[in-house]
Parts: sequence; structure tokens; C-alpha cells
Amino acid sequence: MSGAALGKVAVLMGGSSAERAVSLMSGTGVLAALRAQGVDAQAFDPAERDLVELQREGYARVFIALHGRHGEDGTVQGALELLGIPYTGSGVMASAIAMDKVMTKRVWQTEGLPTPRWLWLAPDRQSREDLQAVPDQLGLPLIVKPPREGSSIGISKVAGYSQMQDAVALAARYDADVLCEAFIAGIELTCPVLGQGASARALPVVRIDAPDGQYDFQNKYYTDVVQYGIPSGLSAAEETEVQRLTLAAYRLLGCRGWGRADLMLRAADRQIFLLEMNTSPGMTSHSLVPMSARAAGLSYEQLCLHLLQQATLDSAR
Repeated sequence: MSGAALGKVAVLMGGSSAERAVSLMSGTGVLAALRAQGVDAQAFDPAERDLVELQREGYARVFIALHGRHGEDGTVQGALELLGIPYTGSGVMASAIAMDKVMTKRVWQTEGLPTPRWLWLAPDRQSREDLQAVPDQLGLPLIVKPPREGSSIGISKVAGYSQMQDAVALAARYDADVLCEAFIAGIELTCPVLGQGASARALPVVRIDAPDGQYDFQNKYYTDVVQYGIPSGLSAAEETEVQRLTLAAYRLLGCRGWGRADLMLRAADRQIFLLEMNTSPGMTSHSLVPMSARAAGLSYEQLCLHLLQQATLDSAR
């Protein structure tokens, strides 16, 4: 289907989450790419306009370039279902589960997929005594993060007991619940997926080498100090296994359209661990899905058009 045949398209960008700035960068890139492919695409910021206007103004489909809460967590997807406007990416349930790292881990563990050991700290389990017990159970160092944020927002690496209080306080600024996770020393990897169900395919694996392992918000989006390996430098067997696990994790959550798994390969024994699944990945100049797609022979513009062509509704399945 050509770009012009897709009708009037809204690129949802901005929004009200902590990842608003990243979403605006993603959306700006997607908007330009779609227009270059002949699509009648318009920017639409849900933080400034009511979603009902999408229906009133006759938008035929939506490209979701929102990240984080109220964009990647099933809420916007549910609103678009009610409006009857097809959208890119996963549906309501998969978006909601994948956005919550605790729920994601529960689903993966039920089916035996490998993920680092973890503890969930509800608001009533964040006393000083509770926090001092976490390193005893998970070991040191460990990672503390808000379970429903992305882009490394609110994440801390804890090397000693004395750092737990500040790390949990930082994470709790973004989410009442806090996730503590065993630290995996090794190689940071990411693997995108396109498609749905049995037809979903994993794209090339990307290796991430950040200075001192600091793949944080600043280094992700505003510097050029991170090195990306594609090809990944893994053995053929390891690359295949990363892709297999990624597809299994994606299908198990019920994802569709596209997504990107973040993983770690432990240096000590080369075991692979799933960290999280992103259902509305970044599409900025530094983003990993476009990078991997290029390695598979798909340009940024072609990728954006392909994703838009796959836009659908849960109710259409």
C-alpha cells in the first residue's frame, strides 16, 4: 500500500510522561520519514489536544511515537480502540504488561524464560530495614529502578548497603513501586522484532558499549560516546539464541507490530538474560531499532512506512 493510500495519519508525539522530550525527537523523525514517503502525516500531541479530535478530524490511522506512561502502557491504545482508529504497535494488554517490568518478569518466569533475580518493593516495603535486606537476597552490586518507566529514568546501580536509601528514593520519585534486580556483569544487547505471532521476525542484534557501563539517559540521547556493534560480535550460536529468546519473549507477551528486547549476556558463563520489552521503541537519530533495520536492508523511511502499514486494532484480530 502506497503512502498516499494510507489516508490522513496522526503521529502521536510528546505526551505527558517523563520521556516527553525523547518522544518529540522520535515523532519529528517519523513525521519527516512518512511525509517523504507521500503520507499525509500530521503531528499530534496528546498533552495539548484531546484524542477525540482524531476522530473529529478524520484521521484514518495513528503512528504512536509516544514513550512511557500514557503512550506505551495501553492507555492510549485503549482510547484508540474506542475511537476505532487503527494504530501502530502492540495492543492494550501487551502494552500494559510490557510497560510494567514486574508483570513482564512474572509472565516470562512462568514460561521459564531467563531474567535476572529480582525483588518488588511495594510502598509499604520500603522501610530502612526492608532496604537493608535487599542486598542480602540479591547480592551486590544490584540495580534499582522504577518498574513503569523507560529510557533509564530513575535507575541506580547500588554498590553498597549505604546507597540503597537514595537509590530507592530516586526510583520512587517516578513510581510508587520499586524494582530491585541482580546486576548482570557482561555485554549489553538489544534485539528488535517486526511482525506478529508466527510471522514475527527478529532483526540483527546490536551490542551496546557505553563508557563505564553508563548507558544512561544522557548517553542514550545526547552524546556520541556510546559505541554500537552491528554486527554484534557474538558467535553465530549466541546471536541466534538472543534472537530466539527475544521472539519467545515478544510472542509470550502478545506483542505485535514491532518491539525491542533489552538483554544482558553474562561474561562469566555467556548466559543470556532478558531485561525488558519495549513496545514503542525510540525512533531518534541515536535509536536502536532503525540502526538494526538498516543492517537488515530497511531504511528509516521504509521502516516507518512498514510500521504504519501494519497499524490495526485489537478488535480487528
